[in-house]
Amino acid sequence: MKYLTLALALFFTSLPSFALSKTGRMGLGLTNQPINDIPSLSMKLQQNRYFALGAILGFRNGENNTEYGAGLKIYRVIFEEELLNFFLSATALTLSFEDDQDKLQSGYQLDGTMGAEFHFEGIESIGFSFEFGISANKGPEGRRIETLGNNLVRAGVHFYL
Repeated sequence: MKYLTLALALFFTSLPSFALSKTGRMGLGLTNQPINDIPSLSMKLQQNRYFALGAILGFRNGENNTEYGAGLKIYRVIFEEELLNFFLSATALTLSFEDDQDKLQSGYQLDGTMGAEFHFEGIESIGFSFEFGISANKGPEGRRIETLGNNLVRAGVHFYL
């Protein structure tokens, strides 16, 4: 009887993980995360099961100047489900924007967020994200500390190669 109990305990506690493995995969997509409202390209490279590195780059070229947003992002997966990963992330961006006198100014954005990336069954190569957290930034409205709530398009959509 004790062998049967031990066998059942091992069976139920050692079930394999069915979480979607993206280790070594690169995701390319879009984000609207920079506070200067420039739609940006986003790249995410899953280093291992728990860490991913990302990059954000967007620009808008006008007659008089070029506005941009560029930076890096690091992700830490804290919980996995079959088609869903919960993560913590930190983002550091440098950016430029036009002030009230149409002069180009420089700024920054530092974000700390928690979020999730999910996939639909059958199309696991596309990941949709949402995030929430806090941001310290200097942008068109001056220096601010504010809360964030980034929806699917603002946080990012990635196609994994």
